[in-house]
Amino acid sequence: MARLPADPSAVARALGVARRFSEAAGLGSMCADKLAIIVEEWIANIIEHGAPPAGSHIGVSLVREPGLVRLTITDAGAFFDPRTAAFAGPDLERGGGAGLELIRAWSRIAAYGRRAGRNRIVLELPVA
Repeated sequence: MARLPADPSAVARALGVARRFSEAAGLGSMCADKLAIIVEEWIANIIEHGAPPAGSHIGVSLVREPGLVRLTITDAGAFFDPRTAAFAGPDLERGGGAGLELIRAWSRIAAYGRRAGRNRIVLELPVA
């Protein structure tokens, strides 16, 4: 599991982790691109909306399994269960708001939990 500082640099670092994994796992370009977008959106949302404590870290784990990539992300930010979050539509002024819907469209939320002050999400991305 990669441990990334929970600061704005986490997005670029997590993208690097996802790209290196995609190459090593032999993912096709479309799957690799979807994985990169999912990772970028999730990590950006942690930093922007989750308010993780200073000095905390974000854990990122990627595993290739038959027919899928399993992505596990942990963070110490605010409680957020994506299974129950409602989509109010994109925010046209700031240009965001659709990331969670992309994540839901391209992957399956296999598990979510919060323990000892940390969120843990497991996403499964089908590999064609």
